[in-house]
Amino acid sequence: MKAPLVIVAASLTVAIILTASLLIATGTRGASATYEPAHIPHASPAR
Repeated sequence: MKAPLVIVAASLTVAIILTASLLIATGTRGASATYEPAHIPHASPAR
């Protein structure tokens, strides 16, 4: 009966490590990216 428990524990460990690594990767990529808002040209005022 220990085999299913080992499989479940190993699967959870792999899932946690994968999730943590993806969160770290996306977090560092997002933090280092520069934010440049799109330039929106303003219309000249109507006369």
